[in-house]
Formats: sequence, structure tokens, C-alpha cells
Amino acid sequence: LTLALQKRPVTQDQMEAIKWYRLAAEQDYSWAQNKLAAMHLAGSTVEQDDPQAIKRYRRMAEQGDAAAQLRIGQMYAEGQGVPQDAKQAFKWYRLAAEQGNARAQHYLSDMYITGQGTSQDQQEALKWVRRAAAQGLPRAQHNLGAAFNSGLGLAQDSKEAVRWFRLAAEQGYAPAQYNLGVMYTSGQGVSQDYAAAAKW
Repeated sequence: LTLALQKRPVTQDQMEAIKWYRLAAEQDYSWAQNKLAAMHLAGSTVEQDDPQAIKRYRRMAEQGDAAAQLRIGQMYAEGQGVPQDAKQAFKWYRLAAEQGNARAQHYLSDMYITGQGTSQDQQEALKWVRRAAAQGLPRAQHNLGAAFNSGLGLAQDSKEAVRWFRLAAEQGYAPAQYNLGVMYTSGQGVSQDYAAAAKW
């Protein structure tokens, strides 16, 4: 069904599927709300309609759906279909982050670092990036490694930096691969090893 909805032009079967998505969404089934919101945002099978997408995402977000809260936060951060508003982005990221959404935790950490939508707070930034990194988010793992490497807000620890860079690098995150290579080249936190450096 999902694959069928990605094709154009819209077929009778797709129109029937959309009808059922709408009926399910009216009964507050979040997966149907999410599907319709994504379709409205992308203009996939239905006409692009940012206000309709926002309405559907907001409804789910207000019901506590962390993925929808993240998406609303992104829309406010980017000004997609709504006026750009860092405070609103922060609010929605925080709600999703508190429910354990790793991407929201990472975005929240970034906002605490830059002071967008909130006051700058290095310790809060570290708290949230640690949570996202612990869940395996490569960008957060890289950023935590960078914080350990520079001693930004915590004690400088090259071995911990290498550990976090490696976790992100093993997932294919290019900045972490580069930094891990630098650590091997310089012998920071690991024994100097040019072959390992070249690998990364």
C-alpha cells in the first residue's frame, strides 16, 4: 500500500487508500495522521498543503506523539509552512526529547550550545547530547567525541573522544571517520598508527 501511494498519477486504488487513511485519522489513529501529514507536506498523492500537514502533525504532537513533536519542531526551526520561530522549535524538541527521541535530544543539545530559542547552557547541551549518543545517533556520538577531545564543558579525555568517534565512524558518519583518522595520525587517545589512520 505505501509503495503504491508513491506512484503518479493517482489511481483508483490510491484514492481508496487515501479515503481509509482519512477515516482512520478522524478517529485519531496516529499512524494515519502521520501518513496524511507526510503526504500533504511532500505533495505525494495529494496536493501539497503545508497548513493541512501542520494541522495533522500538531494534533498528533498534542496527543504526545514524539515523532510528530520532532517534526513540528523541525518545521518551526526551518520555517516550513510556519513562521520560523526558534522558541517554538525548542519547545517541541524538548517535548520529544523528554520522551526519548534521540534526534530531538540532539537538536535540543545544539540549541543549548548556540542559544537559539533558549539561553546558552553547556551543561544542558552535554546532558542531551549524551542521551542521544547513548541511543546510537552517530552525529551525537561525534559531537560528544568532539566535546571530550576539546574539553568543552567537561574534562578533556582523548580516549573517550576516540571511543565516541569510533562508534559514529563505524556507522559511516564521515566527520567522525575523519576525526578518528586524525587521532590515529597524531596518537591522541590511541597508539599512533598510520595504517589505521588511512583506513578511516
